[in-house]
Amino acid sequence: MELNDTIKAQLNHRSIRHFKEQALDKKTITTLLEVARQTASSQFFQQFSIIHVTDGAKRKRLAEICNQPPVSQNGELFIFLIDLHRNQQLRKQAGLDDGRLHTMDLYLQGLSDATLAVQNMYVAAESLGLGGVILGSIRNDIAAVSELFDLPEMVIPALGLQIGLPAESSEKKPRLPLDLLVFENKYQSTLPKKALEDYDQEVAAYYLNRQTNARKETFTNQITGSKSALNKHFTKRDEVLEQTHKQGFLWN
Repeated sequence: MELNDTIKAQLNHRSIRHFKEQALDKKTITTLLEVARQTASSQFFQQFSIIHVTDGAKRKRLAEICNQPPVSQNGELFIFLIDLHRNQQLRKQAGLDDGRLHTMDLYLQGLSDATLAVQNMYVAAESLGLGGVILGSIRNDIAAVSELFDLPEMVIPALGLQIGLPAESSEKKPRLPLDLLVFENKYQSTLPKKALEDYDQEVAAYYLNRQTNARKETFTNQITGSKSALNKHFTKRDEVLEQTHKQGFLWN
């Protein structure tokens, strides 16, 4: 099978954080938003929304929250939201209560809708020769992000996406091999030792040889190190559930 350009771009994926000053034209932005709009949606509830962030002050504040200065610089910035507020309003207008809107099931449907829309838009951007980065770091402080964008009840940030014309080239980060990722018919609990060792060596070589922030690191060390440890002090990320409740989700 001959690979098409879209698959080649997906297989060559790498995060781009620095973009050229040239802004995307309105037609390109609209096309990418239309791609997001056409994303598959659980039960056709369409429980996500997008904020296109064009205000410089808001971008600067978001960069502080993300602890990533490039967020305030070039490229187009989008915030994808889990949005059950719209459907809540429709039910109120019909004289109905909130029904199942506060359940874990519908929250996860909204999360799925938003996440799939991010990926759809990202793939479309890369197919056009653009670069981008998904910003999970907006969840460093979702209370601050919610305040920044005046999010009402039943709306909460899911992910950010920054896209534009690449102003850098970065190395492709090695992903888990299929032996550790894909199973046939049932889950395989035993880790293939040789595959994991080989992958750790591949990751170690990547970190030692990359252009910026080279260091000694393996995949295993990332999982067993401080990133996954239960810290003695809480961070804003540890308040996600509390803020999720405050926004009206997961009451049931």
